[in-house]
Amino acid sequence: MTAMGATAGDDTVTGVSDQTRDGRSGTPGKPPGGRVRKWPGKRPEWTTRRPALPPAVRPYLAPLALYGTAKLVGLVVFARLLEYAGDYHEKNPRFGGGAHWWDVLATWDGWWYLQVAEHGYHPTLVRLDSEGLFTVQQNSVAFFPLYPALIRMVSETTGLGLYGSGILVSVLSSFVAAAGIYAVVSLLAGARAGTIAAGLWAVAPGAGVEWAVYSESVFVALAAWTCYCVMTRRWVAAGVLAFVAGFNRPTSAVLIGAVGLAALVTLARPASRREHGVRGPVYAMIVAPLGLLSYVAWVGYATGEATAYFTLQREGWAHFFDYGAYTFDVLRNLAIGRNDYVFAFSTPDLLSLQLVLALPFLIALLLRKRPPLVLVAYTLATIITVLGTQQMFGNTMRYLLPAFPLLLAPAAALSRLKTPSLVVFFSTAALASGWYAHYVLFELGVP
Repeated sequence: MTAMGATAGDDTVTGVSDQTRDGRSGTPGKPPGGRVRKWPGKRPEWTTRRPALPPAVRPYLAPLALYGTAKLVGLVVFARLLEYAGDYHEKNPRFGGGAHWWDVLATWDGWWYLQVAEHGYHPTLVRLDSEGLFTVQQNSVAFFPLYPALIRMVSETTGLGLYGSGILVSVLSSFVAAAGIYAVVSLLAGARAGTIAAGLWAVAPGAGVEWAVYSESVFVALAAWTCYCVMTRRWVAAGVLAFVAGFNRPTSAVLIGAVGLAALVTLARPASRREHGVRGPVYAMIVAPLGLLSYVAWVGYATGEATAYFTLQREGWAHFFDYGAYTFDVLRNLAIGRNDYVFAFSTPDLLSLQLVLALPFLIALLLRKRPPLVLVAYTLATIITVLGTQQMFGNTMRYLLPAFPLLLAPAAALSRLKTPSLVVFFSTAALASGWYAHYVLFELGVP
């Protein structure tokens, strides 16, 4: 049963008192010397009003501060590691190199996104005279349009270059995502757990792409708030957000499916149908998949081949759903200390292996919390999609980054710790994340 009626814990922040305190005596309302200045007539407005954030914003200050601090620490460690190693100076600027350490954040997939933002798409499906792993020439239409469109829009609006605009979009979206994770988790486990969940997402394996020219932050922002809207019965908003997410990544299919399943179950139950109505869930079911379907259909139309997008993924990037055969092959090789499989990168693969081994435990803990159906469906579908697809195994930690509901149980457990213990935990994790979530991903593998 979905927890549609869940409410957040008491996470309000009391406002600043209108009283002032004497720095020496602590007496309220009296300045030093005990003399009170009186104003003739009505007191000026600037003496009675103090700037204050809207009450609805205040609960998000703590999770966003924790998230931003942890990310900043990890990024600084990443920069120091890059400068210490110095390898990025010798690498191709497209493949993990650059003149400055921050250029690394726009390499690999980031290079493609910037190309789309600058030049748009040139959809073609060019067959290569090859019988190897790649038989189709790579093309930018493999990268969905929402993120590069945002980059271009920000660049033209602010005057920033495309690189700066890409980083700005990712950073701002990451804070929106952290706020969404807080909103979802706080509904189920309280504000303290929600704050910790936002912090955990900052130091999660693969979190290095959150402040890079990658689309993960935009997608998780949309996914988290879509789930929140379903949980709080905002079906129209959920449908629109899932629709927009369909223009961001092909894996939006799991989010769209979760929204559709939650809407279908709501309609199938008479009690929930009376409570939610019919039009909202039906609207969400119809609208949610249109973005994804529209883009895939456009690629097929533009290239003259209906399945062009899937052909490009399979033969241009060697990414395709194989029901877990590739993942099983990798696990079998790693178990005996071999790397006889495609896309082998020892350090990222070993870190991803640890994450995969932890998944059954994390899933069990999540289900034990009895979360709403939309979270269960979204999380399980994400995991099945990632583990069932041939891709770079070392990127598993990045591909699982959108599975934020897995943070629910660890965040609830950590919320029982006292603040000093949490400070030690997040300080250690933030420092370490500069290596395992940033450096390993960008320099020891292919993100």
